[in-house]
Amino acid sequence: MNRGLGLLGKDQVGRRSDVVTAELVRMIQSGDLQVGDRLPAERELMHRYGVSRSAIREAIASLANRGLVMTRLGHRPIVRKLDYEIAIDKVGKLVGHLVVDRDGVWNLFDSRIFLEAALARWAAGHARRDDIDELRAALEANRRAIGNSSRFDETDADFHAVLYRIPGNPIYPVVHKAYVEWLIQHWRSMKRGADIDQMNYAGHEAIFDAIAARDPDSAEEALRRHLVAAWEFVRSTFANRSQVAGQRPTADA
Repeated sequence: MNRGLGLLGKDQVGRRSDVVTAELVRMIQSGDLQVGDRLPAERELMHRYGVSRSAIREAIASLANRGLVMTRLGHRPIVRKLDYEIAIDKVGKLVGHLVVDRDGVWNLFDSRIFLEAALARWAAGHARRDDIDELRAALEANRRAIGNSSRFDETDADFHAVLYRIPGNPIYPVVHKAYVEWLIQHWRSMKRGADIDQMNYAGHEAIFDAIAARDPDSAEEALRRHLVAAWEFVRSTFANRSQVAGQRPTADA
């Protein structure tokens, strides 16, 4: 699987584990190590690169953290296919640390409003009949869940997920999944009754009606209005209201 890389020179710049990591990444990217291949045994890597076992293990941990290999106790790591979900998941672990205060959550929510407004507008102009049918089914499931908070949250996410799938870009559904994971703790902390579910459902219904009517302007406006209202509930989960940064978002933003 290798072409005789030899030992690392003593004058090699950087930590030895970093050098090993960089070389293994190069081999994966070049195809010398392909998806499904196992990395050589630790002892072989130690001999090849002239480094300690701890350096090899640090390099492997770095590859695993990047989603490039799968590790399992007692087995050699396997090169994995890096897809969008893995990539977003790695970023998501970092973003999760940024959404512990209101400013961080708002920045995330603002990006969601920006993206979903564009998706709603696009759907109004390009959605196929099958897409409309799928969105209608998601809306109906959401209506039936009114009054059941946990089920309503699930169907709420499912409705928005359809918007992310309609363009056919595989990145968008993964981004939506990340949004849900990042914000779920805030959804769960919001106490609400069936009246709030009904209001959120009405927002979904307005979005659907505009998309079904092929009205991009109304679809975008309905989406913005719905998510801005949702933000007002999210921001109420923070005890210190003075933490809000900047101006309060509006549906015209």
